[in-house]
Amino acid sequence: MSAAVTRRATVVTVVTAVHAPSARFLPDAWASLRDQELPGGAGWEWVIQEDGTTDEVRPYVPEDPRVTFRQGRPGGPGVARTIALAHARGTYVKVLDADDRLTPGALARDLAVLEADPGLGWATCRVLDLLPDGSTAGFPGDPHEGPVERGSVLAHWTAHDFRPPVHPATLCVRRDLLTALGGWMALPASEDTGLLLALDAVSRGWFSAEAGLLYRKWEGQATGQSSHTDPVERTARAAVAEARARALAGLGWTYPAR
Repeated sequence: MSAAVTRRATVVTVVTAVHAPSARFLPDAWASLRDQELPGGAGWEWVIQEDGTTDEVRPYVPEDPRVTFRQGRPGGPGVARTIALAHARGTYVKVLDADDRLTPGALARDLAVLEADPGLGWATCRVLDLLPDGSTAGFPGDPHEGPVERGSVLAHWTAHDFRPPVHPATLCVRRDLLTALGGWMALPASEDTGLLLALDAVSRGWFSAEAGLLYRKWEGQATGQSSHTDPVERTARAAVAEARARALAGLGWTYPAR
């Protein structure tokens, strides 16, 4: 694959929100992305959006023509990812959090699924926790590989204490569908789950049983903080995300349009 991405080639835009504490992990994320190979002349670009305007992130951003780095006033990871779409050229958008790593072939598998079936709006995959000692651990109860039918994510999420059956940190989505839904939700956390529920309300997805993401566990990650599990806020986040998903489903709009 050439270093430059042409406009006529299929492009996957990898979007990463980063803040100063997680910037030190960018080289690992970059190494996992740099090794991705896409078939048929397709390519990728990486849009890194700092959630803030510090001087602490830029030193970790690689020098590569496929990489775009931007900064902005802090608003959380959902805001950072959404505003990063202003610089996205790809037909597809892939999430890669700054502290996570892709496994070999992850982008190619996502692209193959979505290119093969225009009726699928998004794709997800199996996740492995990346523990501080370098070992990995899987999650129990992953679904079988195959299509994720409309409404099934919401049904599982409501029946399992607001836990979706597939991980939103692995999302690869058609850009036009993502922008039609307004990007990530304006929530202090679970903004990616809110987007996943909205996607599930209007479109079919896909789950790949092959692990495509190493989800780093470390002391500074946002999901490990006590504020993330505050029961009052968690209930409120869930209520808004569920209301949005049910409203979308009730409107009868589907992707692709019938």
